Amino acid sequence: MIKVAIIEDEPAVYNEIVFLLKDEPDLEIIGPAHHVSAAVELLQEQLVDVVLMDIQLIDGTAFDVLKNVSPVPENIIFITAFNQFAIKAIKYGALDYLLKPIDQQELKEALDRYRQKQEKNLQYIKQLELARNTFADQHALPEQIVLNSLNNIRVINVQDILYCKGDGPYTFFHLKNGKNELVSKPLKYYEDLLPSPYFVRSHQSYLVNRSQITGIIRSEYLVLQNEEQIPVSSRRKSYVLNLLSLK
Repeated sequence: MIKVAIIEDEPAVYNEIVFLLKDEPDLEIIGPAHHVSAAVELLQEQLVDVVLMDIQLIDGTAFDVLKNVSPVPENIIFITAFNQFAIKAIKYGALDYLLKPIDQQELKEALDRYRQKQEKNLQYIKQLELARNTFADQHALPEQIVLNSLNNIRVINVQDILYCKGDGPYTFFHLKNGKNELVSKPLKYYEDLLPSPYFVRSHQSYLVNRSQITGIIRSEYLVLQNEEQIPVSSRRKSYVLNLLSLK
């Protein structure tokens, strides 16, 4: 089921939205939230897939809500009687921007865009799994590596690495257990030691364990299993998308 949160301060408009969605069998309605604090609470406590959000609320705006929510919902359909907020909505990565009165077909098309996006993500995960299996027998990856930190020497399992972050002559290892290790070697050294396709150099400063990647946002951020987002530089975008079979 697709969980849809409705943030709307006018009961009549809320009821209209629910009515327009009645023929969508794969939706579960969450809400309503009528004002800013209630909307913040709803989005912080509920895991929702799509947010239908009126821009003008009784005590503020949708942007007041989003400034107080972390992480910001990725799939927002903004609803408003005015079109002057369109540019600001786009900055929040709006899935769509609908003017009142809401047209049922436009609302359906906006939700279909979300469904298509999810289908693409599902295909990506399948391709990634296939790629993992294909490359498993073709490229050698060490099971463990030795980290010479400033104070000690540690042996870690390669699959315990989330990502490595370079900082000049140093590399920070971010591990699945939440710990970090600082090593006095540059990131390039570990890029050679942890080869593609198992590790992805998404950015000048980042080397990411491919097995920890669960998605990609707007071709600009890799999403990891712990929900961290790792930047993809514009210079490396084509390489990353090709490696992840998304282009």
